[in-house]
Amino acid sequence: MAIERCHTNASWARLRVRLGGTAVVALAILGAPTIFGNSWLHNSAQRPHSGVVTVPARSVGGAVLWSEPTEIERRDLFYGPGGKDHQPRGSYAFIKEDLDGSHPKFDVRDGDGVHWKVKLGTEARAETAASRLVWAVGYSAEEDYFVDDIRVSGMPEHVHRGQRLIDSHGTMHGVRLKRASDDRVKVGEWSWRQNPFTGTRELNGLRVLMAVINNWDLKDINNTLYERKHAHEEGGNERIYEVSDLGSSFGSAGLERTDRSNGDLRAYERSRFITHLTSDEVEFEVPRRPDWIVLVNAPEFFRRLQLLWLGRHVPRADARWAGLLLSRLSPGQIRDAFRAAGYSPDEVAGFAQILTARITQLSEL
Repeated sequence: MAIERCHTNASWARLRVRLGGTAVVALAILGAPTIFGNSWLHNSAQRPHSGVVTVPARSVGGAVLWSEPTEIERRDLFYGPGGKDHQPRGSYAFIKEDLDGSHPKFDVRDGDGVHWKVKLGTEARAETAASRLVWAVGYSAEEDYFVDDIRVSGMPEHVHRGQRLIDSHGTMHGVRLKRASDDRVKVGEWSWRQNPFTGTRELNGLRVLMAVINNWDLKDINNTLYERKHAHEEGGNERIYEVSDLGSSFGSAGLERTDRSNGDLRAYERSRFITHLTSDEVEFEVPRRPDWIVLVNAPEFFRRLQLLWLGRHVPRADARWAGLLLSRLSPGQIRDAFRAAGYSPDEVAGFAQILTARITQLSEL
């Protein structure tokens, strides 16, 4: 079944010819809101909450989204938030396979007893680079590291996912390792629509940052709420709001059924960034409507439509604020983020060039 992206009624006619009977009926019903106008989106999921900001931007009752980054210009984007001392080393032992999400993941333990989450596949590099950029400008991020190969003892003979990326000796190829935190524990998830920071510059800045890196997979289940360990003992109740899954970055602007969705330089280069600009607001392509092939899974297609508002109606001043934070990073720091993710020298240069151009656009708003 061949499907073209369509934006006009003429294109829709050509699409009907290519699909045939049953699929035509399904697409005609399910695709109608998007094909025949944007009013449905404008009246439902597209717009964020509006109104006067009535809460402090940084912390609300112990809730933390963003912290003023110290010495952005000196932050080490090669080793990232975990630093050189926390980088993975030594041997690893298999604990279990993690079947959450869509990419191969495993829990392992190193020789020092540190727990690591292994991720394989196309998200591994993209997530490593993205975590460094998010952390660099003051948002919370995981301690992610990318390594070409690791050997894991005790691997099952067969796993549910990622078998082709693991050889018979338990060696895994193209690995992102996420270190378990020593000072915080996961207590739940948080919603983009309902959180203590709605309407603040910092939350809008996070939306902008997701557009900068083309992180289109903005489902609430990818947002983690952490509580700092021992906070109660110290008389506090600090809860950290984090976008914890950044793997769908640096590729296309929306869900596709190809590997271009994440970590693909050509897709990142071809995607649009700012799609509309007024004196007060900015709109971004990310997250974009899913490709038509996703209509095979109609519930998923419409769940994705409910996320489009995240790239719309962003206050221009807040977008510029995010750009000015990013502009404090040097070209070398930006390249380091992609070098840490194992990209080739040509890919490092290409990603850095596109990212720098986007930062410049924001800074000049």
